[in-house]
Amino acid sequence: MTNRPVAPRRVPGVTTLLLVRHGLTALTGPVLAGWTPDVHLDERGRAQAGRLAGRLVDVPLAAVVSSPLDRCRETADAVLFARPGSAPVEKMEIDERFGEVRYGDWTGRPLKELAEEPLWRVVQAHPSAARFPGEDGESLLEAQHRAVTAIRDWNARLGPGATYLVCSHGDIIKAVVADALGLHLDQFQRIHADPASLTVIRYTELRPFLVRLNDTGGGTEGILPPVGETGGDAPVGGGA
Repeated sequence: MTNRPVAPRRVPGVTTLLLVRHGLTALTGPVLAGWTPDVHLDERGRAQAGRLAGRLVDVPLAAVVSSPLDRCRETADAVLFARPGSAPVEKMEIDERFGEVRYGDWTGRPLKELAEEPLWRVVQAHPSAARFPGEDGESLLEAQHRAVTAIRDWNARLGPGATYLVCSHGDIIKAVVADALGLHLDQFQRIHADPASLTVIRYTELRPFLVRLNDTGGGTEGILPPVGETGGDAPVGGGA
């Protein structure tokens, strides 16, 4: 009898993603900033980033990853600055795949003005069909795909048991949450992510779990998985 090689057994585990939206800027809200350069946190945004950093100071992080845009880098910088000198993460990683949706010709325009465009209703009701106009405009599906692919790559790179932080943008975070919940992208407008909010997703071999969504002031208890948890089973009855 021929002995067949036995494939190595995969070690199950949980990788925890902390998704952070950047803090407020002067453009946040009235204008679609997109990839506009030199959009920095304002005084409110810096205060938000500082409060968030203080909340997360005791959460062990294997990596801090940011969109390349200034407002995200500054928010992620606040998290790093607040951590003890002995923390294993000493520098930020930049991943362009976590950058804002490329809104093309909509970039820099007031939202009130954009709400009069025919495409606005598509973005609201059928976002999976929306492609933003202009040479550099992308579709929301493309933006979701690049962000989710980036998360899968970072999960594989950091491995089971790791907890890491990604600082990104509202529509990107909403698209990632929709994927984690198994929702069609057309449902992502039902999800909300405030500036400097924290969203936590645990990735297991079986499925992702949305642990927190749009948290702007809670404690950090329960962010990390219980000691010894490796599976992807959901607790029947909701758990304790």
